[in-house]
Amino acid sequence: MQSIFRKALLAAALAGTTLSAAAEHWALSGDLGVHDPAIIKEGNTWWTFSTGEGIQVLYSGDGKAWSRGVKVIGSRPSWWSTYVPKHSGLDVWAPDVVNYNGKVWLYYSISTFGSNTSAIGLASATSIAKGDWSDKGKVISTKAGSNDYNAIDPNFTLDASGQPYLVFGSWFSGIKIVKLDKSTMKPTGSVSTIAKRSGGIEGPAIVYRDGYYYLFVSIDKCCSGTSSTYKVAYGRATKITGPYVDKNGNKMTDGYSSVLDAGNSRWVGPGGQDIYRENGYSIIARHAYDATANGAPKLLISDLKFSGGWPTY
Repeated sequence: MQSIFRKALLAAALAGTTLSAAAEHWALSGDLGVHDPAIIKEGNTWWTFSTGEGIQVLYSGDGKAWSRGVKVIGSRPSWWSTYVPKHSGLDVWAPDVVNYNGKVWLYYSISTFGSNTSAIGLASATSIAKGDWSDKGKVISTKAGSNDYNAIDPNFTLDASGQPYLVFGSWFSGIKIVKLDKSTMKPTGSVSTIAKRSGGIEGPAIVYRDGYYYLFVSIDKCCSGTSSTYKVAYGRATKITGPYVDKNGNKMTDGYSSVLDAGNSRWVGPGGQDIYRENGYSIIARHAYDATANGAPKLLISDLKFSGGWPTY
């Protein structure tokens, strides 16, 4: 995150130009292989962190032409095996990166597919460019048979007063939110539900704008290439803890949401989105499966508009 509420791609200036208010799909090039992208700018360099071995990294000098960098995690922290015994190797999912209180913080998740024996971890660095990452251990964990929700897909966000929260969750009993301690960056207080859906819901991201908190989620199924049915959907609330409703006033805790992006013939199953807003402009980054490249997941970035209080392209 840069100054407010969300990290992601694009600050008020990109290569010396001001963000456009018109919705545009960005012309990207280079190495665009990502899944569940989290994007941030540090100095003049853009960085994307994504699912993969050791947390995969892309970097760009202008936000459009991307190259692959060095993975974040080179060896397994010892606590991983304690909380997710069946997890092996360096497979890490859905990171979230934020600049807060003078440090860079990187939330990430470990799990095994289809199980809610999972954990969200945290690493920090003095800067992304230095790459001096230090693992800070477990943030929150869940265990099959003990918890009805899933501790993956973390997203750091701030309320209007500057209080940090972590929103997270995948399938099971849905999307959760918990207040964070400003010093430890770990939970304080109870976990509450802000969205759920029997057909699949995950990858939450919250952004605050003009008196509303917008909860973006990925619904339906990912991870099947061009057979994926992922969609980017959303709801809004006047309080960060909800209730969140869709455009028709239906609650997201009742399974409802409004779809923003259902993909197209080339870009199938968009999701794993990340939202950034600054100086009145908003950007959405996400992955989608490229039908012209055997369904490989790739980075997409678009300007995001708000019309009548609701997000749109």
